[in-house]
Amino acid sequence: MTLLSVPPQATAPATGATPAPLAPAARLLPALAAVYRAQLARARVARIPLLFVATFQSVGILVMMRGVVDAGQTSAARSVVAGSSVLVVAFVALNLLAQYFGKLRATGGLDHYATLPVPAASVVLGAAAAYASFTLPGTVATAALGAVMFGLPLGQLWVLLAVVPLAGAALSGLGAACGLLAPRQEIATMLGQLGMSAALLLGVLPVDHLPQPVLWLRDLLPSTYGVEAFARTFDPDPDWALVVGDLAVCAGVGVVSLAIATWAYRRAVSR
Repeated sequence: MTLLSVPPQATAPATGATPAPLAPAARLLPALAAVYRAQLARARVARIPLLFVATFQSVGILVMMRGVVDAGQTSAARSVVAGSSVLVVAFVALNLLAQYFGKLRATGGLDHYATLPVPAASVVLGAAAAYASFTLPGTVATAALGAVMFGLPLGQLWVLLAVVPLAGAALSGLGAACGLLAPRQEIATMLGQLGMSAALLLGVLPVDHLPQPVLWLRDLLPSTYGVEAFARTFDPDPDWALVVGDLAVCAGVGVVSLAIATWAYRRAVSR
């Protein structure tokens, strides 16, 4: 029997062959949309418990503060209702996002995203947007219930359509950065809890009852400006210039915090 011989040139690798070019990296917006849809699908299973916990916590604070602040104390009532509403955003965007990225970093889950040809910003923004999407129903429900409890007008609740994404962007960037920069998952969880506690104490308590050093700390918290913007809309004749100014601060802090989170993501996947 004669064995068929294979010519040497058929098996030897071609030394001068040009490697095939890699596929181009995905653009920011399509990659952002893909990550957002993927994260939304993963979080959809936990949507009802997530909404219930975040909203129930804020409603419980409203009930507690109703026993301390009378409906006639207009300034304090505005702070309580606005702070409790934005607290729903802080619980998800700051606390849960810090835990999520801390877990990804600790378990090696970031390696999956590192193999994808997507920009780092799309991973951070997509996850932040997916988590923040769950906060709007709970925020609106908390604000409406609080306005009824404290006798405040309901006509300007539409402002939450701007407050939620802008305050959520600022807090999401901080939460993601905490989770990505923390050396251990437990520390990321602790940082998220501390941030949410700061948003609770500095956002819900009436400003008139806080000492000056605490007010300085309050000015450093991004959610403060979302609280102030929403609280101003309960005035009979809101000063919209101040409302827009507070929202602009939220937007600016959001850009900076998300940029820091993007840098932290690149740092985490390159180590």
